[in-house]
Amino acid sequence: MTGAVAGPDGRLRCAWGASTPDYLDYHDTEWGRPLRGEQALFERMCLEAFQSGLSWITILRKRENFRAAFAGFDPVLIAGYGEADIDRLLGDPGIVRNRAKILATIRNANALAALDQPLDELLWSFAPPPGPRPKTMAEVPAITPESTAMAKTLKKRGFAFVGPTTCYALMQATGMVDDHLTDCWIAA
Repeated sequence: MTGAVAGPDGRLRCAWGASTPDYLDYHDTEWGRPLRGEQALFERMCLEAFQSGLSWITILRKRENFRAAFAGFDPVLIAGYGEADIDRLLGDPGIVRNRAKILATIRNANALAALDQPLDELLWSFAPPPGPRPKTMAEVPAITPESTAMAKTLKKRGFAFVGPTTCYALMQATGMVDDHLTDCWIAA
């Protein structure tokens, strides 16, 4: 696999980050940046679950629709969703209308409410110590021991659609790991 490639502005980026304007903006302003806050992390966890089996660009392009459909990812509100909300979401063409993923989002809001520690603390406890950045995309793993442990713990605590690959994508997206390539313009 390839290393960084030049974007339209000439800066070197992770190859995927220069592939579309949406990815370019996401890569340059969000991906890999440390993210904290219960609602922000809950949103990312939900979106990564919706992405499972799909391309991230699909979710990224529907993100504002997801935010509108799921009350800004307010976990307290989502925990109270009932059948009418599920029907509304299943009929919303602006989001991914997958019943299992919708139910998982509601379940995850309830699991979050039952946590005995802040979501930030729980998720970030799995962040590995900083290591060398990958040189090529081939060096970027899909799962790690930390993402496997995170998935196991989250499932034990009642969360759904949080397998090791989804958890690793969450770790990448929220800056728990830095998988920007060594020659990417984004500094560590």
